[in-house]
Amino acid sequence: MHIEPGIVDGSKIVLSYATAGFSGLLALKSASGDINRRGALSFMARSAITTALVFCFFEVLPHYPVGVSEVHLILGSSLFLLFGMAPAAIGLALGLLAQGLFFTQYDLPQYGMNVTTLLVPLFALRMVASQTIAPGMRYVDLKYRQALALSVTYQAGIVTWVAFWALYGHGIGIDNLASIGTFGLSYMLVIVIEPLADIVVLAIAKSNATIARSSIFDPRLLGQA
Repeated sequence: MHIEPGIVDGSKIVLSYATAGFSGLLALKSASGDINRRGALSFMARSAITTALVFCFFEVLPHYPVGVSEVHLILGSSLFLLFGMAPAAIGLALGLLAQGLFFTQYDLPQYGMNVTTLLVPLFALRMVASQTIAPGMRYVDLKYRQALALSVTYQAGIVTWVAFWALYGHGIGIDNLASIGTFGLSYMLVIVIEPLADIVVLAIAKSNATIARSSIFDPRLLGQA
């Protein structure tokens, strides 16, 4: 979902600073609540793990430039279910930043757009999770349809934000609309794969309950909160 350089430039890029700042404030607010509930060490450990995983998702897993952006298997819903909202948000932001600093410096001007595109759908995913997952339900007991709802929410959010940035930067032209459409259709493959990945990692967590109950995972994973 990396926005290609030149899609939004000049004075227009200022908007990305504002959206990234707002997203960052929401992430920090969530982090503060997480620290109050579980302590700083648990939060730091989970955030370090999610950052490393996100960095690997971007650099190791297959990714292809398509249309106005790139198609990545980000596994945002898996990060949310395993580690919690705040560590997932911090990991997405820092993992993306690390990739830009060490491997793709040309992406740094687009960091505000890219981090907004990653984080705002995560906040939407949390809202959908609160509506579709009963308060006492363990995450390891989720059904495929629930995992699918989370994945669709997250990936649809990414496609929507990519489309917004492309339209904001280049307007409603035939070529631009075609590039957006190509990107959106390509992301359908991610929506197919991610719920399956969620179910697999949750099944692994369920079969390794002792490890899953450790402080590096979200308490909801095995119904401890």
